[in-house]
Amino acid sequence: MTPAPVSAGAIRELATTRPAPAGTAALRAALHARRMLLLKAVLVTAERARPSLAPSVRTRFEADWVLLERAERTDPAAVRDLVDYPMTGAWLGAVLAAGEGPDLAGQLPYLTGLALAAAVRAGCPARGERPAPSGRLVLPGLGVLSCPSGRALLGGRPGLMRITDAAGAAEVLLTRPAAGARRPARGGTGWLGLRTLPGSAVLLDDLDPYRVPAHGIGPAALPAARRPHSTPAAWAARWRAARALLTEADPARAAETGSVLRAVVPLAPSGRPGGPVMSATLRAAPGALLSQLPEDAGDLAETLVHETQHTKLATLHELVPLYRPGGARYRVGWRPDPRPVPGVLQGVYAHLALADLWRRAGNGPRLGHGWRDRAERLFDTRWDQVGQALSILRESDELTCAGREFVQEMERHHASLGVAARSPG
Repeated sequence: MTPAPVSAGAIRELATTRPAPAGTAALRAALHARRMLLLKAVLVTAERARPSLAPSVRTRFEADWVLLERAERTDPAAVRDLVDYPMTGAWLGAVLAAGEGPDLAGQLPYLTGLALAAAVRAGCPARGERPAPSGRLVLPGLGVLSCPSGRALLGGRPGLMRITDAAGAAEVLLTRPAAGARRPARGGTGWLGLRTLPGSAVLLDDLDPYRVPAHGIGPAALPAARRPHSTPAAWAARWRAARALLTEADPARAAETGSVLRAVVPLAPSGRPGGPVMSATLRAAPGALLSQLPEDAGDLAETLVHETQHTKLATLHELVPLYRPGGARYRVGWRPDPRPVPGVLQGVYAHLALADLWRRAGNGPRLGHGWRDRAERLFDTRWDQVGQALSILRESDELTCAGREFVQEMERHHASLGVAARSPG
């Protein structure tokens, strides 16, 4: 499966960082096409590794794959939504990076939860038994069931799945989500369900084992925040306030963040009070914002815009390569460490979007949280920094032809922001 090419007009619109419905739709199609290729690659990998896998591992994988296929035939759209979930991408990358033997065998059980989550979404019945050797059965995008016995029993009927710990210690009834929803309607004993952030379909994912790499995030190697230390109430309150702030300053960007982002993954505190908040987007899991809890609504609003751009650009680069491998590193105004060309491009794209946002916030209605004052202070600084970094990209020989055209369009938008900011009225 290959996605339809992104039109030149859509790419130019994406380069401005402004919300672009046609471009976003093309990026979604590209992401799904890549996920389907990676899923097929996992199947091929498992088949090639059959001699090194224990019979129980092979049997489980085959049963899970059959259930996933049956769910996809029943409701392709529902399963597509799950396949495109950020943590599915992180798992696919981990499987394909694993060598044969125990490492690969340790990654494959996640497919059980993926297939069961697909069956729940599609309303497919599932019966029998599945092992849960870790004592937890993870259903991506839905939640986690405690299984201290190490075995889960499946039952129910079309539209309603019952999963029970074999020793009776836990049980959950999962109903097929209503149209447009992403969650089951009912839970039960021993079940931890994912929460949806207020006024959106974005999940606060503080449960999935693939939400943060094993080595952590950033120089401090931050791990994921574990429930109950993920502070869901604080995230919900800050999310609501940040979205309100964005909606007042730039309604189109507020809508875009809710459309592009699929999950927020809380990171553990760094242990250094007063330091900058760490946030990131993983190339294998676009659509997931990994972040410590920002200090206030303004910080979170900026983080949402910043990481949304990273998701868009990472997905676009997979569809239309913007740069070639290279080793040069450059200084940029917003980082203390030299950055390679891909890092410079990602930084320019994110900060150009923030400059656009800050110009609108500075010229718009009086906003709370001191955000308008912050916007007026930061616009000139970031506008200058983006201009300097654009000159680095303009002279780089690591950009592809598409990358050069993309940078040229960013330069045009950067120039237009400078003219608008200095125009009277």
